[in-house]
Amino acid sequence: MDKKVLEGKVAIVTGASRGIGLATAQMLSGHGAAVVMNARDEAALNEAVDELRRSGGEAVAVAGDVVLDDTHARLVEAAMQGFGGLDIAINNAGVVGPIGPLSEIEPQVWWQVLDTNLSSAYLGARRQIPAMLARGGGAIVFTSSFVGTSVGLPGMAAYGAAKAGLMGLVKGITADHAAQGIRANALLPGGVDTAMAGDQDQKDWAAGLHALKRIARPEEIAAAALFLVSPQASFVAGTALFVDGGNAAVK
Repeated sequence: MDKKVLEGKVAIVTGASRGIGLATAQMLSGHGAAVVMNARDEAALNEAVDELRRSGGEAVAVAGDVVLDDTHARLVEAAMQGFGGLDIAINNAGVVGPIGPLSEIEPQVWWQVLDTNLSSAYLGARRQIPAMLARGGGAIVFTSSFVGTSVGLPGMAAYGAAKAGLMGLVKGITADHAAQGIRANALLPGGVDTAMAGDQDQKDWAAGLHALKRIARPEEIAAAALFLVSPQASFVAGTALFVDGGNAAVK
């Protein structure tokens, strides 16, 4: 792929201080995009932005919780004011939440998991789409999961329901806005070597679920996100891209 395939493009990436979000922000920047980076941890976010700038990229930090509409308003404003518009959004921030049988999950935990993984994606898209329409279109990617879409895992009903719900959001945005140039798609990673994956024993267990018998590096998921927002995916809309090492294929 052309090193500057995203030259002149402006992207928002949530959950960008570590893991998949950080790798994706770095990947988009490396291919020419200016990036508005978001996370709750302001210190970690500023460090990530500084690192990207030192490598020659353009980036700004907007700290805030994605469950708040104001956070998304500030992200879009930063893209518009700082870089002149918005072309790409990677709605990546999420949380696994407490693990346990559904019958033991308290309602406040259920809502926290759904708000962070699903409602935040709605809040982001609601703000992002008008800004993209002003530029003649854009690409939105949501980080879903193999959990809830191809399998259920014990103790993860709330997380699975939220991640599966993102697919309904993707299809709805496509029905509403694809003809206007908005391409919405979802990434469905398998296990990824991030802090969210747990300790080494948990990572080793997760590796066994995959046909490749390993979990992914964050950069491998970022490369798939890059494809979805690039011109190479110009006819890809309303779909799910499994980046799961064959996990869904071998159950």
